[in-house]
Amino acid sequence: MNRKQLVILSGLVIVLGIAGLLLYKRSQTTWQVSPQQPGKKLLGDLPVNDIAQITIRAGTNELILAKKEGTWRVRQRADYPANYGEISSTLLKLAELKAVQIEDVTPAQFARYGLLPHGPDTNTAVLVELSDQAGKPIRSILLGKQHMRKPARVSPMDDFGGPGWPDGRYVMVGTNAPTVALVSETFTQLEPKPEQWLNKEFFKLSKIKTAAVEHKVATNSWKLARETETGEWKLAEPQPGETLDKTRASSLNYALSSPYFNDVLPPDTPLESLGLDKPTVIKIETFDNFSYTIRVGTKTNDALPITVAVTANLQKERTPAPDEKPEDKERLDKEFKENLKKLEEKLAKEQSYAGWIYLVPSWSLDTFMKERAQLLETKKPEETKPEQAEATEKETSPTDTESEEFEPPFPELDEPEQQAQ
Repeated sequence: MNRKQLVILSGLVIVLGIAGLLLYKRSQTTWQVSPQQPGKKLLGDLPVNDIAQITIRAGTNELILAKKEGTWRVRQRADYPANYGEISSTLLKLAELKAVQIEDVTPAQFARYGLLPHGPDTNTAVLVELSDQAGKPIRSILLGKQHMRKPARVSPMDDFGGPGWPDGRYVMVGTNAPTVALVSETFTQLEPKPEQWLNKEFFKLSKIKTAAVEHKVATNSWKLARETETGEWKLAEPQPGETLDKTRASSLNYALSSPYFNDVLPPDTPLESLGLDKPTVIKIETFDNFSYTIRVGTKTNDALPITVAVTANLQKERTPAPDEKPEDKERLDKEFKENLKKLEEKLAKEQSYAGWIYLVPSWSLDTFMKERAQLLETKKPEETKPEQAEATEKETSPTDTESEEFEPPFPELDEPEQQAQ
């Protein structure tokens, strides 16, 4: 082998080594940025502020989130307010969406990526359309199958772990595009499920002063009250022999402090279909002078339909204490006004829940749905006193006379008869 051939051979070895190293590194990573579009945003310069409607279609289902009078709303829930935080986060992700891998495809390969045009068939895509206030389309994107990341090394648990876990998704900008992009977002929330996009903020109870429940059967109704925020609960108008179980009553201290709902129904839903024409009525008053009236319908699938009405009698002016110092007046007046503003904002917000029918988890109202007897102490069976037990034993035990008259089951034989036998 001459010098020239040695140089050529050495060069080939180096090239093959570099190529092998690159392939090795590629196999060790999940994502590879496409050299075709390095760092390029898939949706271009998306004008996020111009977007006023998001339409999500999957199969035969459709969801429309639309901005109305400056507020995002869920059209399939009678324009109930939507979760702005979720919408804002989704739009920002779409605006910054970049490909980490690009693959050339033909229409015959769309099913492989779950990117067939949306419809009732399998392997169809989720279509997301972004429009402006006038309904004019701005961008659209198809969401296909999720990319599953497999463990780096095989373990005995792989048999139970399935194909791995999602770490991205195949997408297509527009329709019938010649390429499919793999992105690092899974977009699991982009589904046409209205209940997932609702603003789940709800009223919150604190500092409960009185709680009364009017059951359909009047004898099951009850009312509890306490004099201070940390005081003991007392049963209003107890009947003879009734004693409140303090442990059971203590659950009122934190009841509905963080309530939530699963879904809402249109305000025009017939009340009789939900049992709200003859409801159980919960009335609550707080030490902040808020009054809540909650009407509860018939339980269905572990959910209760309810309506909520809120009023408040807020003190507008502060009454200074007789011995209040002048230097304290300014500070106390400021604190009073700040607290009054918070209460007024709370009232306005919670009054906006009126007119809607909410579906709440049934367990969240367990404390209030108890019947009167369930709040009372259970009477224990009376214990028998020792002297009573002794007297009873004497009455039931056989007397000496009875023992003498008792005949054995077999007659005793005389001595001669025993010998004869």
